[in-house]
Amino acid sequence: MFRVLPALALILAPISMAGCAMSPRLMSSTDCMARVMYFESNRSSAEGMLAVGTVVMNRVHDPRFPRSVCGVISQKNQFADGALWKSVREGKSLALAKAMAGKVLSGYRHPGVGEAEYFHTAGLTFPYSNMHYTWVAGGNAFYEKY
Repeated sequence: MFRVLPALALILAPISMAGCAMSPRLMSSTDCMARVMYFESNRSSAEGMLAVGTVVMNRVHDPRFPRSVCGVISQKNQFADGALWKSVREGKSLALAKAMAGKVLSGYRHPGVGEAEYFHTAGLTFPYSNMHYTWVAGGNAFYEKY
């Protein structure tokens, strides 16, 4: 039995260190938030990361969405494909995302985003009349739906 455990640890260690094979249920709110900020805000814009984090928290506080950060981020077709499982390659950008995730989870919000719960790539336009744009940051346009 004691020989099986070290072998299992050798198998699981690379998976957990890659940061791409973990279930959102096993990740912390900080990890989920940092990853979505990293993948959604051009990886270098603190303002964009803060704006993305504000949208996530607006959704967490809306009963129409899951009640947890990881639950909101893991909703299908809502955030960057693979935000919770793709490999992270830029250490400096990830460090910034973790710092901004800590701020958002401590209550800091982007004032320009307001109550927006949605965003899309800046520069795209849509013919819908139920969208009220609030801010543009980190390559994204943030909006509320009526």
